[in-house]
Amino acid sequence: MNIIPIVFAFDNNLAMPAAVCIYSLFRHANKDTKYHVIILHSDAIELNKEYITKVSDKYPLHTIEYLAVSDSIFGNAFEIRGITNLTYYRLLIPQLISDYDKVIYSDVDVIFRKDLSEIYSLNLDDSFFGGVKALANIDPYLNSYYSKTLKLDPKNIIYAGNLMINSAILREDESIISDFIRLSRDKLKYQDLDIINLRCAGRIKYLPPEFCLSTYISRAIALNDPAISEIWSDEEIIEAMSHGIIHYNGQKPWRDVCINFDVWWEYYRQSPIFDPKWYYEFFYRRLTALDRLPLWKRVKILARYFIHGQLKD
Repeated sequence: MNIIPIVFAFDNNLAMPAAVCIYSLFRHANKDTKYHVIILHSDAIELNKEYITKVSDKYPLHTIEYLAVSDSIFGNAFEIRGITNLTYYRLLIPQLISDYDKVIYSDVDVIFRKDLSEIYSLNLDDSFFGGVKALANIDPYLNSYYSKTLKLDPKNIIYAGNLMINSAILREDESIISDFIRLSRDKLKYQDLDIINLRCAGRIKYLPPEFCLSTYISRAIALNDPAISEIWSDEEIIEAMSHGIIHYNGQKPWRDVCINFDVWWEYYRQSPIFDPKWYYEFFYRRLTALDRLPLWKRVKILARYFIHGQLKD
């Protein structure tokens, strides 16, 4: 049996989408894959486990462990855009979880579409983290932010929402966790993402886009941005579009229409937590709102939707 440790961190505001995310993970597990899911949460709350329990009951082969983290560790951490200090918990994983030398971390605004054995087997060598390039160099604001403010190469910035963590190597660096905590107090616009890219520059392994098919990457691929082909091969792009981990790192599909929102809703519909009333109300409200728009606006919305392209399961 191939045991793969994967860590999530969330609070009660994300308990429902977390269950959909974990359902998609379990659904695509190979017969010889067993996931050890470790859920980090603040010790200041009683985490709502109802949704997750329904998923675990359906897939008893996999194990789910809950780990409370002291809320005081990042008590003075910088918060922005409504993202709380929970986002920094991933930085503590090598210290909190000592049973594994290599761990996958994932945000929960994610849909998995394949087994993770292949990606987990990748050798990180002496890199601290493995992640997917964020294409910061093709966005004028991000390009300026990373090159001028943080003095980093925008071409080498990775996302922090889907990470391979080389815990064994990180534990060898006695100062790195304390450095992470210290940097969390700085006013870094992208919080943990900036901390990882700042502190670990030169010790990051770049993974194929299937490991984090973000909303931004999906849009760049659909619009045939030439920067895409400079980074990844056609085969890597096709695999990402077909089976990549979809990361909704912008608008959330359970809140409003966004790129690949239909993929998320189809997984929700098939999950053990499906509520037909909520499902109906979500789409009914949006169809009603669409009906109120003039024809030209409806055509514009539909054109934008199809130009961006949609991913199929």
